[in-house]
Amino acid sequence: MFSEAISQRIGARIAVGAHKRRLSPTVLSVLNLGLGCLVSFIVIATAGPVAEGSLWAAPIGLLALVGWQLAYAFDCSDGQLARVTGQSSTAGGRLDVLCDVAVQCSLVAALAATAAAQEPETPAWLLAAFAGTWMVNLVTSVMQTGTQAASMVTNTSLPVRAVKLVRDYGAVIAVAGVLLTVAPQWAVWFVGLFTLINGGFLAASIAFAGRASLRSP
Repeated sequence: MFSEAISQRIGARIAVGAHKRRLSPTVLSVLNLGLGCLVSFIVIATAGPVAEGSLWAAPIGLLALVGWQLAYAFDCSDGQLARVTGQSSTAGGRLDVLCDVAVQCSLVAALAATAAAQEPETPAWLLAAFAGTWMVNLVTSVMQTGTQAASMVTNTSLPVRAVKLVRDYGAVIAVAGVLLTVAPQWAVWFVGLFTLINGGFLAASIAFAGRASLRSP
């Protein structure tokens, strides 16, 4: 719901501007990659000073909030531009996914670095589980395409869509940005919560896919 209302709309405006300037969807994919990874690198590099109190958290958090959202808007815009201009291709789609993977890996590293800096006793297994289960979001979104697309919860009512915000990438990175801005010391709780959420979703997805495969002829 968040991505549809905000990220996709910003992406549409970016796509229109890119089309007027005759930019290719690949340029937008690379901008997503460059901006997303740059912001994550800054968060990682400043995690220690922020935790020690020698650097204010607010500017870094605001940079993450705005930068990650803008990078995601570029991610939304490349596909829109490709479809409207007829520039869709297998290679372009592969580049888009690879850029998404790279940006999300950097973002997870930034959140994990913040959690570890704020709470040095954070268990290594928790950070590893956080990184692994986070990628469930990306993997399942890639799988939900074409004739194989399916949803465990097809209800589109407002309450259901509101609950699904916990797995809406745009909403999640918005919460992460706000957290880094006002309360980076809670980063470990963010890590733990989303490890549970994404781990639960992985288990539910396996059960859903298993039941569907048993019903298939």
